[in-house]
Amino acid sequence: MTDHDTRASAPASTDLRSRRKVLMSAMLGNVVEYYDFGLYGTLAVIISRQFFPEGNATAALLSTYAGVVLSYALRPLAAIVLGPLADLKGRRFVLLLTIAVMSVGTAGIGLLPTYAAIGIAAPMILLFCRVLQGIGASVEYTTAANFIFEHERGNRRNYLAGLSVASTSVGPLLATLVSYLVISVMPAQAFNDWGWRIPFLLSIPMALVGIYIRRHVEETPQFKEMAELAERSKVKQTPFRTAVREHWGAMLRAIGLGAGQRVGSFVIQAYFVTAMVKAGFAENNALLASLLTYAIGPIPAIWGGKLADKHGARIPLVVGYGLFVVLTVPTFLAIGSGSLWLAVVAVVAFTFINNFVGAPLTTAYVMSFPAEVRASASALNYNIGTTALGSTAGLIAVWLFDLTGTNAAFGWYMTAICAVSILVALFAMPAAVDEQRRKSLAES
Repeated sequence: MTDHDTRASAPASTDLRSRRKVLMSAMLGNVVEYYDFGLYGTLAVIISRQFFPEGNATAALLSTYAGVVLSYALRPLAAIVLGPLADLKGRRFVLLLTIAVMSVGTAGIGLLPTYAAIGIAAPMILLFCRVLQGIGASVEYTTAANFIFEHERGNRRNYLAGLSVASTSVGPLLATLVSYLVISVMPAQAFNDWGWRIPFLLSIPMALVGIYIRRHVEETPQFKEMAELAERSKVKQTPFRTAVREHWGAMLRAIGLGAGQRVGSFVIQAYFVTAMVKAGFAENNALLASLLTYAIGPIPAIWGGKLADKHGARIPLVVGYGLFVVLTVPTFLAIGSGSLWLAVVAVVAFTFINNFVGAPLTTAYVMSFPAEVRASASALNYNIGTTALGSTAGLIAVWLFDLTGTNAAFGWYMTAICAVSILVALFAMPAAVDEQRRKSLAES
């Protein structure tokens, strides 16, 4: 496979200020998306108490994570609609739409009456809010990365992808920080009565800032060129059909390559706090550990991107997944050890590895496809992998813990998936990422 963007991905006259605005507009959407997901995972235990009947804490927690699964189960379907829309109507148009829909779903949870107030309607409306958030988020990450890539010409795609990955740590960092502060400063009764709503409602001003910035950036030069060619040719564009028919192999390779990291991301964002609470740690200590993981998250993401641009994607991917194979089970054993210090070190190291491989994966998700089908193909492969492997991680982790009494069982599950990703990195790497390095060396 060759790189599909050797021509005019951005005009030379694009100034630094415009590129920074493009980068900020894309990253803010990631912040909003992952703020919601980080918040839902961080407060999963509290949400299970608010929106599900009392009596069986495990069943309530499983039902809460089922909301995550449902949200992500619908993402591939949403991607079938919104991905082609980005190829036909523009990346900027879809990015404005996604941030608005995501925010309605997040803020809706903050306004929702509890189970004690409206009974069975509460979990049903909660699931509807999760569906809305999932629809909006279905193409947010890949379209935002595509928006950055198509505005930026040069030999630093993986570095830019690293910045995009770094922004996904900022959202959960804010979510965890806000949750930690609210829990710490409020009386427990007040927090349980209404204080838990505050973090969800704070998504509204964040979204308004993101919408404002996105309204004031230009569509990508490459999409404009593609739209002009399509208009002149008078040929009906069918990006989804073309992506499935002609690029299914590249999509499967991207899914396999990202499988381990998709599971790892959901463990960080939706299960570590729960695992630590179930292991006997206080909720505020579990939130503090989660806060540290997001604080260090941007560093390995950017570093991994720079290494991938300089040495090729295979090195950070094989090293990162290799460390996961060796250290995932010990990570979960450390959480169950009873030592707060050991548990914190384990989850921080886990996060470092997970973000280290994120940049070349993002490039592979998006840039393995030509511009005319890129939004469709990247949204589909990313959401299938995220839904099938990532969104089920919390549910499987709770189920395995209830079955075995230890989180090490889930550690073995993730280890097996990471082994598959290593094999893909070694023998079936999507060519787009390393192709960028070869071009960089040729032009230097």
